[in-house]
Amino acid sequence: MPVSRIAAAAGAVAVVASIGIGELLAGLVASVPSPVDAIGQALIPRFPGAVTTWAIATFGSANRAVLLSSIVVVALLIGAAAGVLARATPGLPVVLFVLAGGFGVVASLNQPGASFVPVLLAIAAAVAVGIAVLRASTRYLDDPGRPPPAGEDGVGTVSRRRVLVSLGGVAIASVAVGSFGRWGTADRVRTAPAEVSLPPPGATGPTITSALDASSEIDGLSPILTPTDRFFRIDTALSVPRVDPDTWRLRITGMVDQELEFTLDQLLDEPFDEVDATIACVSNEVGGDLIGTARWLGTPLVDLLERAGIEPGATQIVGRSVDGWTAGFPTELALQQREAIIAVGMNGEQLPERHGFPARLIIPGLFGYVSATKWLTEIELTTWEGFDGYWVPRGWSKEGPIKTASRIDVPRARERVSAGDVVVAGVAWAPTRGISDVEVDVDGEGFRAADLVMPLADTTWIQWRTTISLDEGEHELTVRAVDGDGQRQPEGPAPPAPDGSEGWHRRTVSVAS
Repeated sequence: MPVSRIAAAAGAVAVVASIGIGELLAGLVASVPSPVDAIGQALIPRFPGAVTTWAIATFGSANRAVLLSSIVVVALLIGAAAGVLARATPGLPVVLFVLAGGFGVVASLNQPGASFVPVLLAIAAAVAVGIAVLRASTRYLDDPGRPPPAGEDGVGTVSRRRVLVSLGGVAIASVAVGSFGRWGTADRVRTAPAEVSLPPPGATGPTITSALDASSEIDGLSPILTPTDRFFRIDTALSVPRVDPDTWRLRITGMVDQELEFTLDQLLDEPFDEVDATIACVSNEVGGDLIGTARWLGTPLVDLLERAGIEPGATQIVGRSVDGWTAGFPTELALQQREAIIAVGMNGEQLPERHGFPARLIIPGLFGYVSATKWLTEIELTTWEGFDGYWVPRGWSKEGPIKTASRIDVPRARERVSAGDVVVAGVAWAPTRGISDVEVDVDGEGFRAADLVMPLADTTWIQWRTTISLDEGEHELTVRAVDGDGQRQPEGPAPPAPDGSEGWHRRTVSVAS
């Protein structure tokens, strides 16, 4: 193998070693965030809104993995270039590693819970390991002044082979320790969510209507409540924030008569209600799956706001996350519905870390980007003009009501079904307004009403079903819905930006004889 390729491999492996040590120390020391995550987190706010929208639409919940993988790939390419340049300019790779380390320190210190000294020592160790691996790997390559080791030929063939074997060993070991640091030390909070006892819902809470779940009869139909492990997650946190429930605090601040502060134990002592609610990401495409319904347990936001006392002119509520993310929505929406809650439970269990442990906001009827603050740490009362949430300066609408929409779940796209009676089913939603009608069309022949399954509440989606006779060949199915106010879902199409997609969902199925 040419020396230049070995040098490039040495530079790339040096980067792998540096990342591995950084991830290991991040996993072992709570006050040291993952350097890769920290760099990614620093880059996210600097991406144009159109890029972020494209990434979510293209990769969905996998967008984090794509971004982190891209960061690692770029780092490996830079490392490979540094390895090649090290032959002519030995000091240049050292400068590159130190600069990268400095950027890592700055990015890490901007993460919640990071401490200066541990971060500095961890990044310094990672940089030192990377430099050491690169120097040790390249010192035998094309060095005319260095005689070959005993037993090796004069052109360094065995020496190069030994370098390649050593690089492979270092790469494997680095991936192993980095993986252990990232995933083998995942339980980093002193109290796990499962160890927090949830209070029972209050007797005065909303009555939860018993609904038939048609998904038990129709394979592929979305269940009335989305299982927690299948619930979508879209946010700007590349790694789940580490929140210690013993030190966590929730503050209500801003334009209030008196500021309030709660520990987790104090919040859990508040009266709690159960609320069934469908929440959705504004980036959800027509027919997309960035939406889910859960049974949330929490204290009504209006109760705490009334205790704090709302000053005149406080027209916006801003939720702040421990990682600095923000979202804002009209104050009146929290005052008009007890279903707007500070949630601590989800589907009968403690709120999972990935969905906002220890507490998050659930505001039925609003897209998550203006309301659903996870890892909640502050609720601020301010004016509508006085603050813009995270996504508003990036081109998204300041108001984000969830639009009336419907989706075909069954049959699946391009599924082959037998001719004759075919079950067509799906879900429709218009949270807080409810759904009054769902209509299905086949091949443009005219819409017909579908049967509706009793929903849990007006704040949730509704399942619908119908049976249609289909002949052999390809057929296009179309669905549309009418909300509880009598407004029919727009035909569209309209993209997700800036305030949510619009359009009738269409699906082509193939019918065999």
